[in-house]
Amino acid sequence: MRLMSLLLFSSFLLVNSLVFAEPVNINTADADHLQVGLVGIGSEKASAIVQYRDNHGPFASVDDLSNVKGVGEKTIEKNRENLTVTE
Repeated sequence: MRLMSLLLFSSFLLVNSLVFAEPVNINTADADHLQVGLVGIGSEKASAIVQYRDNHGPFASVDDLSNVKGVGEKTIEKNRENLTVTE
């Protein structure tokens, strides 16, 4: 019972930290920040985002993430409220 309470409390803290987290700037975030700050983005996709940005320049909009192989519309929509493209 104590373990279950601890797990629930930990989950609550994690969810709250994500809700109140600062937006992730896809033009300046490194792969680690992308991976931690975005839902559905693991290390491989985070690296692909950084590599795409390095090769093609900054993203003009959040929707430009769809140009990165492995990042689809569903992933963008899950994260839209937590994304920014300022330089």
